[in-house]
Amino acid sequence: MEFLRSLRQLWRHRYFRRLLAVRVATQSSDGVLQIALASYVLFSPERQPDAASIAAVLAITLLPFSILGPFVGVVLDRVARRQVLVVVDLLRAVLAVSLAALVATGLRTGGVETVFYGGVLLAMSLNRFLLAALSASLPHTIEPTEYMVANSVVPTVGPAGVLIGAGVGTALRLILGRVMPDYSANAILFVAAAAGYVLSASLALRIPRNQLGPDEPEPTRAGAVVAGLAAALAHLREHRPAGLGLLTIGGHRIIYGIFTVATILVYRNYFHTLEQVEPAIADLGLLVVITGAGFVFAAVVTPPMSARIGIRRWMISCLVGSAVFQVFPGAIYAKVPLGIAAFLLGVTAQNIKICVDTLVQAHVGDEFKGRVFVLYDMVFNLALVAAAVVGAAILPVNGVSVPILVVLAAGYLLVGALFAYASRGLAMNRGTESLRQIVPT
Repeated sequence: MEFLRSLRQLWRHRYFRRLLAVRVATQSSDGVLQIALASYVLFSPERQPDAASIAAVLAITLLPFSILGPFVGVVLDRVARRQVLVVVDLLRAVLAVSLAALVATGLRTGGVETVFYGGVLLAMSLNRFLLAALSASLPHTIEPTEYMVANSVVPTVGPAGVLIGAGVGTALRLILGRVMPDYSANAILFVAAAAGYVLSASLALRIPRNQLGPDEPEPTRAGAVVAGLAAALAHLREHRPAGLGLLTIGGHRIIYGIFTVATILVYRNYFHTLEQVEPAIADLGLLVVITGAGFVFAAVVTPPMSARIGIRRWMISCLVGSAVFQVFPGAIYAKVPLGIAAFLLGVTAQNIKICVDTLVQAHVGDEFKGRVFVLYDMVFNLALVAAAVVGAAILPVNGVSVPILVVLAAGYLLVGALFAYASRGLAMNRGTESLRQIVPT
């Protein structure tokens, strides 16, 4: 109910509606692409994935953007963001079709896989760039007092789009896998993702070129990239709520990432044998749906809780809750308890993200938003890679380890304690004012 009230409040803004349509289309396509990638990498009947292989894939796909992120981030503060949305989605469509052509050959030689991962590298880097552009564009479609409301709706609709895309992609993969070779089924999924990216680009064209900012674009000059990055970091130091939010979500995502890698291994190598490809895809697809449902449910609880107890206390509560859910029911290695844990940890993870999104939107000047949101995505990428590397070092091949889950729970408590200490006395509720209009007190 609160989610619908929030959405109704924002729906009156024409360009918010159009930007939301772009987000839904592109992230639904992301869901299809992720299923295609997971099917190709993790569910080969000839290979058993382990934490090291997952870490290698994440490093290949995420680290390059983490290095280039600050440089492209300056682009978001100097080039019309509407144009970024259109061009990037069209480039991703081309890459998805190229990946489909490569997968359709059925070859898995070293050279083919090198080219494949190179294409994935570009596609995933462009994905993070696009999401940063969407986040930096949002304030140009709503009122300043509506940041928390928007950040409870938009980051929920986005994962809902991924959830829909993943569900459609999983169902399509299971159907196609029964009537054609695996590589042909995977290739069709990549083509479907490409079609979605073209649709997203066409939807972005309905927004005027300069509507999404930046407000005062500057010509790009030699040396502006490094200077822009330094200025953005200095801006975060001066605006502590936003900077502290980024550090906190980075720590949280490392822990959550290790649990995610462990869960993938449990579903692929513990619950199923190497030959049980289709059942493993079906079960892991269901887990993705359950986790996505947790992301969606977060939009229901975050606005009222943030309005009642404040962003700071709500983030601390979510970190403590994550510690509890990590051990119980997370340490029970059966499908139902793990599904419950995935839902609950998805709720707390998305609650924290909504709060951090709001801190960045409300405490960062528009002239820095593009660069800061790219830094935000860099934090995400580096945290996931760090999580996978740590997982490769400590996780068994089947992902089962109760002591590791207990250590992860302690990690959540440590992050919560550090955040509570560092955020004392900070005003962190800017951007939540409009919640009073929709949340009973």
